[in-house]
Amino acid sequence: MSLTDLMLSRRQAIGFAGATLAALGLAACDDAAPAADDPTAQPTEEAQLDAEAYDALIAEGAVASDDVVAASAWASKVRDAGTLRVGGVQTSMLFSLLNEKDGVTRGFDAGLSQLLTRYVLGDEAAQEITQVTSNTRESVLQNDQVDVVFATYSITDARKELISFAGPYYSTQQSILVMAENEDINGLEDLAGRNVAAQSGSTGPSILEEYAPDAAVQEFATDEEARSALEQGRVDAYVIDTAMQMGSMARNPGRYRLAGDPFGPEDPYGIGLPLDSDGVAFVNVWLEEIEADGTWDALWKLCIGDRAGIDEVPEPPAIGA
Repeated sequence: MSLTDLMLSRRQAIGFAGATLAALGLAACDDAAPAADDPTAQPTEEAQLDAEAYDALIAEGAVASDDVVAASAWASKVRDAGTLRVGGVQTSMLFSLLNEKDGVTRGFDAGLSQLLTRYVLGDEAAQEITQVTSNTRESVLQNDQVDVVFATYSITDARKELISFAGPYYSTQQSILVMAENEDINGLEDLAGRNVAAQSGSTGPSILEEYAPDAAVQEFATDEEARSALEQGRVDAYVIDTAMQMGSMARNPGRYRLAGDPFGPEDPYGIGLPLDSDGVAFVNVWLEEIEADGTWDALWKLCIGDRAGIDEVPEPPAIGA
């Protein structure tokens, strides 16, 4: 894992982070900022998602023909069950956030899962969500608790030994999150000797080992636990995907800042499926279709671009890469 949110080149990612900070007004400390991070808080007015437009886009999603579904054992199993069991989260503002007012989970990942549900079952609401963490995404697939995982799920060789991935559908890099008042950490070189949070089971710890080997890394089970440690001063910084960091910042304006530019390799997000499932081919064909017909672009713009003041929609990563 876990607002550059997009499949951008390294140069684009840096520009995106800066543009997002400016657009959301997150760079400076705000006296009205909340006293502590609240992972359940709804977005600020400036970062609100257009729920009506989002719901309309999902409702217009394509539905697979009976023949297309019948040709896939994975899709046939889902259609026979009448429900797509999704492993996901509901606290990631840009990717998958539960709106407690109407009970709908919306965001880039959530929208993709709803579009896939509609594609297989003809009804985007015919899904059930099982909450996952970075440490449980593989196990819920291996134990047949879910059919698919949408959870800013980075594709790695180690994970591909346990489960299969469709996609990628997006990529990002890592960023350093610090409290807004922290003036001591301004880039990777300042992490030496510092206590740095990372999410266990994510790619963060291994990337920190390579790029900041002198940092004292502390692993936490969830994004919320890592940010709580940062809030409480138990760690000096938190490193995870830039996409996740920007979501936290947009939810808590003025509370945090990003220290330096995004770093590390491009981190491709995939859609988790059971190992060796023919669902990979089925989902990849569906991804190709929503990228070709403009649905991917429209969803990205609603969930990310419009909320960050970014007009240019990025190219999604090559499927199967």
